[in-house]
Amino acid sequence: MDTTVEAAPEPDGHDDVQHAVDRLAARLDLSVLVEDERERPVWWATRGPVDGTRVRTILNRRVDAEVARAVRSFDLARAVAPVRTPGIPELDMWARWVMPVHAGDQLLGLLWVLDPDERVTPDDFAAIVACAERAAEVLARVEVSRRDVARRRDQLLRLLLGGPDPEAARDLLRLERLPPDARVQVDAGTRRGGWTLPDGLRVHVAGARPQPATSGAPLPVAELAEAVRRAIVTQAALRAGARLSPPSWDALGAWRLVVEAPDDLRVATVHPAAETLARLPRPELMSTARTVLDLGGDVAAAAEQLHVHRTTLYYRLDRVEELTGVDLRDGRTRTDLQLALWLAAYRAAR
Repeated sequence: MDTTVEAAPEPDGHDDVQHAVDRLAARLDLSVLVEDERERPVWWATRGPVDGTRVRTILNRRVDAEVARAVRSFDLARAVAPVRTPGIPELDMWARWVMPVHAGDQLLGLLWVLDPDERVTPDDFAAIVACAERAAEVLARVEVSRRDVARRRDQLLRLLLGGPDPEAARDLLRLERLPPDARVQVDAGTRRGGWTLPDGLRVHVAGARPQPATSGAPLPVAELAEAVRRAIVTQAALRAGARLSPPSWDALGAWRLVVEAPDDLRVATVHPAAETLARLPRPELMSTARTVLDLGGDVAAAAEQLHVHRTTLYYRLDRVEELTGVDLRDGRTRTDLQLALWLAAYRAAR
C-alpha cells in the first residue's frame, strides 16, 4: 500500500542545517534553499532580491509543477559537484547553482543558490558541497522516520479496512498527530495527497470546509471501511450510467435505492421487462429504453442523445412495447422499469 506522507516531525540536527544554510548564504551573499525529494522547501536563507520561482516555492511550500518539470530535464541526480542551471525567463526563474543532496546513491533533495550575476566561483564549491552533505545527514534520518511511519500507517489502515476498529483509529490519530474528532473522506479522483489505498482510492483528512469526495460527507476515522464502501459503490453507479454532480455518494439520489438493494432482490422482481430486454441478442432496445426513461419520456431528446432519427426511435419504442407490454411514453408505468434497468446496469458494473 503506497502512502503519501503529509508531514514528518523535525529530526535532530534540523537547526544545525539551518545554521549551515545561513552561514553559506552569508558567505556567498546569495539566497540559498534546500528542498527535499518531494520538492518541498525545508531550509532557506534569503539575501537580497529573489526571483518569482523562489518566492512561490517558499509561500506555497512546494515547487511549481512547471518548474519541477524543467529541473528534471537538467538530469541532476548523478551530479557530484555544483551545476549551474540557466535562467528560464518564462518561468520567472533566474540562473542558479544546484548541488544534489545524496545519501549514497539515493537522491534526497537539492540545494539551490540563486546566482543570476555569476558571482559564485570554484573556490565556493567546497562550502556548497559541505552544506549539502550536512543536509543529507538529516534528510536521511527523516526518510528512515518517514518509512517507519508509513509502515505503521499501512498496518493500521489495513485493520480499519476490515471494519470499525476504535483502537486502530486512536493509534492512527496519534501517529498522524490528528485531533481525536478528525474525520476522513475517500476519493477516487485526481486530488493529490492523502493516504493511498488499493484500487486508486485515497483517504483525505477533512478540513473545516470539506471538499467534495467520492465517499461523500466525512466520517470518523474508525468508519474508514464504510467510507471506502461508499466510494466503491458510487464508482460502480457511475460506471452503470448514473449522472452525478458532483460524482459523490451524497449526489446518488434515487440511485441510493439501487446501490443499497439487497443482493437477493432479483431484477425481474422490480420489473420483469428489464430481464426480457437484457436477454435480447442486441443491446439497442435496452439502451433505448434506458435513455428514454432517464430523459423522462422525452422522445426528441432521446433521439438526439442516441444519434438516431426520430422514426427509428419510434420503431424501437413500439418493439419494446411488443416484447414487454410497457409503453415507455406512459409516465404511470415508467418508474419500476427504470429502477429495474438501473439495478441491472449497476450489478453488471460492480
